[in-house]
Amino acid sequence: MPWDELEARQFPAFEKELEGISKQTMEDHYKLYEGYVKKTNETRKILKEFDYGDIEGNQVYSALRAVAVDYTFALLGFKNHELYFGHLGGDGGDPDGRFAEIVGDEFPGGLENWQQSVRKSASAARGWVMVGYDLNDGSIFNYIMDTQNLWAVYNMVPILALDVYEHAYVRDFGATPDGRKEYVEAFFKNLDWDHVNRQLAQAEAARQAAQQSATEG
Repeated sequence: MPWDELEARQFPAFEKELEGISKQTMEDHYKLYEGYVKKTNETRKILKEFDYGDIEGNQVYSALRAVAVDYTFALLGFKNHELYFGHLGGDGGDPDGRFAEIVGDEFPGGLENWQQSVRKSASAARGWVMVGYDLNDGSIFNYIMDTQNLWAVYNMVPILALDVYEHAYVRDFGATPDGRKEYVEAFFKNLDWDHVNRQLAQAEAARQAAQQSATEG
């Protein structure tokens, strides 16, 4: 059910020695993730308990607005980190599989240009770079997210998430633009492309199911 309590889960990346990303950074980052789980559950509980026939709905300030907005921040913090931790712990290297096939065909300059796009997006973003699969046309694009809840692209399924908030890299690389660039290279070295391809397969299956439903309807 949508309102069941979320639980923090374990990820294979935490059982490995990542190249360039320290265990201390990962442990600190995990505590942040646990905080998002906790606050998502807390805000969900409050939203369930509101009397919606009586509560004020006001766009300047109201209890409903305050909790509902902060709920999206906590929930997307949870979701984004689930994806981020899920595809760390791999052997890195160049993209492969179906993901490489789509990106290689779609980006002028192929896979190398796609990777450069991620690097430059990581320098431009204030919060996240989200590589998303579009359910409408089957395209893949690197989206810049300045904050994790004031952003949405409808019918886009995230398949790869790069956290560029400073907490993800400052301990290991420092809080400079060059440090962020070094962190992005370390991120690529630790990617599990099998996980990315599994995310893509789920997105493609969802698109195919929607198209079939529309045809049958």
